[in-house]
Amino acid sequence: QVQLVESGGGLVQPGGSLRLSCAASAIFFSTYAMGWYRQAPGERRELVAVISSGGRINYVDSVKGRFTISRDNAKNTMYLQMNSLKPEDTAVYYCNARNYQADRDYWGKGTRVTVSS
Repeated sequence: QVQLVESGGGLVQPGGSLRLSCAASAIFFSTYAMGWYRQAPGERRELVAVISSGGRINYVDSVKGRFTISRDNAKNTMYLQMNSLKPEDTAVYYCNARNYQADRDYWGKGTRVTVSS
């Protein structure tokens, strides 16, 4: 059974940092594009960052220069280093694994990030 398990969320003050992790199981991790999405209260889920199976990276404009996505294929794990956090980064952050060729799309249950003083 495929599982994506996020961890690392929590409460942090503005300007602080957090590192999110997404541990995947039961997928051929290296063949999947991995992404972080977030959903704030009352808002639509939005893409934050994505890293392809080949290592190509894209970020939403609002996090460029502050967030860094990475992956460790040996550990079947993806990361999101979040620096200079702002209150508007407050959301539930979800991990996504997508394999376009195999038409597979999986989601984690999310981890909550709250940026507040």
